[in-house]
Amino acid sequence: MSPPPAAATGYLLVFAAALLWSLIGPFSRTVLDAGVGPLEIAFWRAVIAGAAFGLHALLTREARLRPWPAGGADLAALAAFALVGVTLFYAALVLAIDAGGISLAFVLLYTAPAFVVVLAWPLLGEPLTRGKLALVGLALVGVVLVARSGDGGVSVGAAALAWGLASGASYASYYLFGKWVLHRYAPVTVFAWVLPLGALGLLPLVRFAPDKPPEVWAWLVVLSLVSTYLAYLVYYTGLRRTEASRAVLVATVEPVAAAALAAALFGERLGWWGWAGAVLVVGAAAMAAATSPAGPEGR
Repeated sequence: MSPPPAAATGYLLVFAAALLWSLIGPFSRTVLDAGVGPLEIAFWRAVIAGAAFGLHALLTREARLRPWPAGGADLAALAAFALVGVTLFYAALVLAIDAGGISLAFVLLYTAPAFVVVLAWPLLGEPLTRGKLALVGLALVGVVLVARSGDGGVSVGAAALAWGLASGASYASYYLFGKWVLHRYAPVTVFAWVLPLGALGLLPLVRFAPDKPPEVWAWLVVLSLVSTYLAYLVYYTGLRRTEASRAVLVATVEPVAAAALAAALFGERLGWWGWAGAVLVVGAAAMAAATSPAGPEGR
């Protein structure tokens, strides 16, 4: 039986969002090659996308938090999420791309469900079953195989692995925090707050490249508006029309698309070990989504 038209449209939108996210790699790589540092890229991505969400929230009257004192507690929670889900995540992903290449970074990004399985036990009280532990083990084997690869523009070193796994761990915060915050606020409200707060967390760490040419600013704007602001909006529009767990299965096309773009544009090759590991990591993510009542809440 084919899905109803609304659901089919939802899956297409989620698929489109995954493709938009896969462009983060090529956009970031282009700006890195122009001499802009990873932390500055992460900073401007958060600032520009945050400004777009802020304007959106003001125009749709979705910028306000709940009245005090509930709003104060929510703001503290949003600030904590911003430090992990924006400050650390945005920085770690670009640092992983810079250290090891796009393909490696996006494969390791999808270790996030394994981190969710482990962290949801103490944080959310979700049971740690044998099936979940098996998925964690599958993802770990995949990471070990990826660590043995490296060919044609892919550099598998300690820094690349560390930042890639850090991006996966910090991306897991979207699963864990999203279940709480999206019952209280619209996605536009959440990102209008967390992106600027996350940018503030990055600001003390950034060394700004001087005299950036107009084309570099153009790439930064495209990264922020196309692969962040627009990608989030498209994802959440699709998510409203589909089951979250199935939407996440569709979204696992992201690392595959990112690796294909990296190969076509930058000549990156993971090698046989890398591809075998990638299949295990992405497969574990897909199976985690298929067996979970709710998937991640986007990023």
